[in-house]
Amino acid sequence: MDRLLIAIAGPTGAGKTALALDLAAALRGEIVNCDSLQLYRGFEVGTAKTPAALRREIPHHLFDVLEAANGYSAGDYARLARQTVAEISARDRLPIVVGGAGFYLRALLKGLPELPSRDQTVRARLQAREQHRPGSLHRMLTRLEPDTARHIHPRDVQKAMRAFEIRLLTGAALPRPESADALPGFRVLKIGLNPERSGLFTRLDERVRFMFSGGLIEEVRSLLAGGATGDEKPFESLGYRQAIQYIRGEVTLEQAICSTQTGTRQYAKRQWTWFRRDPEMHWLAGFGDQPEVVRQALELAGKLM
Repeated sequence: MDRLLIAIAGPTGAGKTALALDLAAALRGEIVNCDSLQLYRGFEVGTAKTPAALRREIPHHLFDVLEAANGYSAGDYARLARQTVAEISARDRLPIVVGGAGFYLRALLKGLPELPSRDQTVRARLQAREQHRPGSLHRMLTRLEPDTARHIHPRDVQKAMRAFEIRLLTGAALPRPESADALPGFRVLKIGLNPERSGLFTRLDERVRFMFSGGLIEEVRSLLAGGATGDEKPFESLGYRQAIQYIRGEVTLEQAICSTQTGTRQYAKRQWTWFRRDPEMHWLAGFGDQPEVVRQALELAGKLM
């Protein structure tokens, strides 16, 4: 019989981590990160990473495994995450995958088509073009592969570059997801958190202000002092990008906060849109730290154990 795996998804700030901790405590679970930024060491405040002291001695995996300069793809994540969940299950524990990186989660569960390795010469050429004309890669991709471009945010240069690189190397569009191999040996329970929108946005605005008052600027200064340039991929993310702009004197502190709040609300909307396309998602109305949501999640899990 296939083993159980629980995936907890939904928009940022919905309480995915809180729910994962409660489920792990009740079901002998171990938590596997599915947040692309929490993979990076030293990025704590701006990622809302759970401090070690608050992890209830529950094993956590795939946190703090990369340095800022390291590149990392969804395929890299899927390979390591598949190995991790297999090891957890082999110990007769329950893997609980938690995070809002929808593409990473799909790569783990559904797999990715076979793709060519990265070509540094091609990537250098594409990067130079993007630096000379910001946004040009996404615009060209929209003309050549509108279906692919539609699923890539205009500011996500790395994904646009990878899609364009594949086009140049193979002469074809990205392979269809159906050509990939799904995760074998597991039956998956997908739980999506669906809090009331205005309540979520209030929480997000408060969380952003807390981040900036609670050490985000100091954290970024420390990373820069430790050798980071500020141009590495993690610094492109919400909060860190604005903190860099503040440190460089490009914006005021209040402008940095407001920009992060607006961007975070927009990001939450995109996450909702992504996960709502998944017909296998079991949606629970509310935040992950609400007792009724925890009860419903435990009930769903109990039916499959």
